[in-house]
Amino acid sequence: MNGAGRLSLYAAGLVVAFAGAFAIAAAVVPDSVVTDWKGEASGGHATGGHEKPAMAADEVAAVTLPGVSLSAYGYALSQVSAPTSVDEAGELSFQIADEQGAPLTAYKNSHEKDLHLIVVRSDGTEYRHVHPTLDDHTGFWSLPWEWAEAGSYRVYADFAPAVEDGPDKVTLTRTIDVAGEIAPAPVTEPNTTVSVDGYEVTVDGTLAAGSASELTLSVSREGEPVTVLEPYLGAFGHLVALRGGDLAYLHVHAEGDEPKAGETAGPEITFFAEAPTAGRYLLYLDFKVDGQVHTAKFAVDATYQNGDEPTQPHGESGSDGH
Repeated sequence: MNGAGRLSLYAAGLVVAFAGAFAIAAAVVPDSVVTDWKGEASGGHATGGHEKPAMAADEVAAVTLPGVSLSAYGYALSQVSAPTSVDEAGELSFQIADEQGAPLTAYKNSHEKDLHLIVVRSDGTEYRHVHPTLDDHTGFWSLPWEWAEAGSYRVYADFAPAVEDGPDKVTLTRTIDVAGEIAPAPVTEPNTTVSVDGYEVTVDGTLAAGSASELTLSVSREGEPVTVLEPYLGAFGHLVALRGGDLAYLHVHAEGDEPKAGETAGPEITFFAEAPTAGRYLLYLDFKVDGQVHTAKFAVDATYQNGDEPTQPHGESGSDGH
């Protein structure tokens, strides 16, 4: 059965929502304007006789645009301990701390895991999606680790705290520098077809900045459609998306009823994406066949459609260096 027919997608097309208009504003307008908007966002309403304090500009950006800050929603990612050079075997470990500085030890299960750890080099290569183990007593997450290539890496912790009225999802990030001879990867050019482990994966659709877009990913092997995609993390496909430049992050997968044991699908998996700005986006699709997980990487350019590109505020000059 065609995989698209098995997936119940959000009608509004916000499965891959990189952010809304507020996030765009926080990124491109002066801090003074953002401060005014923060006051409006709090509504200026009194709560128990006191006005709700507005968040700082960086907090607004962290909340609305995931994966660009080491703290958000009152949670912070500790320093990450890991091997410091290539081919040095060791352990990668870290904690998530709450507002009081205490380690968080209670997590909600999301996509079959309590925490998802994404590691990628700043040029988009050396991507890994793994699931460390939590020490319930110390709050440390850890797993065996070794770097294959030197360079600067972004480490993302994606989780949901099991607390009353807590956020549904928090994505925090830090940077780790790995010593060794660096072999820079070539500039990633847009691509719609990739080969990985004997499979050919294609992405069809146009990513429009500021509006919902439909992207359909198809898997084939030796020219034949693959119809035996297996469930992985509660779905038939799992997508991680990073915005080129700042590597803003969103961890998503195709929505729908959780697949039943033994159920398969394919060859298509459909996502709806909304990119906040024009520019290049890196997409990493995880799919599973015969018990093996494979990752296909794409680069897709988002452009403004029908003259929707926002104008620059008066007196400000824009930069389109990406």
